[in-house]
Amino acid sequence: MPSFRTFDQADVLNKRVLVRVDLNVPMEGGKVSDTTRIERVAPTILELADKGAKVILLSHFGRPKGRDPKRSLKPVAVAMADVVGRPVAFADDCIGATAEAAVAKLKPGGILCLENTRFHLGEEKNDRAFVDALAKLGDIWVNDAFSVAHRAHASTEGLGHKLPAYAGRSMQAELDALTKALEAPERPLAAIVGGAKVSTKLDLLGNLVAKVNVLMIGGGMANTFLAAQGKAVGKSLCEHNLAGTAREILDKATSRRCEIVLPVDAVVAQTFEAHAPSRVVPVDAVEADDMILDIGPTSVEHVVSVLARVKTLVWNGPFGAFELEPFDNGTVEVAEAAAELTAAGKLVSVAGGGDTVAALNAAGVADRFTYVSTAGGAFLEWMEGKALPGVEVLRTR
Repeated sequence: MPSFRTFDQADVLNKRVLVRVDLNVPMEGGKVSDTTRIERVAPTILELADKGAKVILLSHFGRPKGRDPKRSLKPVAVAMADVVGRPVAFADDCIGATAEAAVAKLKPGGILCLENTRFHLGEEKNDRAFVDALAKLGDIWVNDAFSVAHRAHASTEGLGHKLPAYAGRSMQAELDALTKALEAPERPLAAIVGGAKVSTKLDLLGNLVAKVNVLMIGGGMANTFLAAQGKAVGKSLCEHNLAGTAREILDKATSRRCEIVLPVDAVVAQTFEAHAPSRVVPVDAVEADDMILDIGPTSVEHVVSVLARVKTLVWNGPFGAFELEPFDNGTVEVAEAAAELTAAGKLVSVAGGGDTVAALNAAGVADRFTYVSTAGGAFLEWMEGKALPGVEVLRTR
């Protein structure tokens, strides 16, 4: 099992600690409307401050093309102060004289938020001069932003080559959960992969069939696999041009002894709208005007029976059009079953991806999973087996 450096291994007393966090939070009316990401990094910030560190926060916010007042982190720093219950100073730049002066005023235990790193082009380019300018402000770098760890930017990866580098508590929890789920899982290991298109998850499917014991496929992408098996899918979302690719994935799964679970029945409707008239049909009885919008009750029973016999579950993507009732039923019922097994100590459940998190929240079970990752792209790339620059730089070698 790979290990990562954490700041348990660092002496932070009186040290200037640059902490990369993800403060790319939703805003309404000039105020933060959802503090979830702030809450996730608060334990790292408070622990470092309580250990006498000078805590200096680095983050991007949006995709500005240079300095943009609408993308300032100043209101986010105000929300940060509310969450941590302590003053949070703010500097109008993240490098140069303004930032240096703000850092110089910082006392041990103090917290400072620097301005949006993406106001400088050097951030996304991982420019050496920009990395040096950031590194000048700190003695230690702590990365607590897994959600951007797949980006080799100055503040997410470059600093790890200039300063002693450590994982923060949120990053540590994410790495521990994902390592347990995919790199050193208790087996049997199952994965649920759903969502609209096979084309967006080819790398994911290819990696998983080589790693998991059971792969359950749902959502629009399941239709492509059904079509590849010669089944009619009517007007359903389907990438018919990828039928050959789907068959290759099925063949690879067979050679790797990976069990594939596809829907055996479906909830179909003729219009894509909430509460549209619908019916349940076997997957080989879908008519020309039908759209498959969810898995049927027999498929739900099958998936739940698989969960009952595995020890670890990794989940990315819903089973149906979960945003429209009643086509959320399949996803909700499976989520509830996974949550119950997790609560009973029978299953390690790790889920991630925007739609997945939204579906689990809608089902009211997110807090009963072992771990739910809010990192979209980084979570997906990890599941695809790709090395994440912001993680690799933290590995113990």
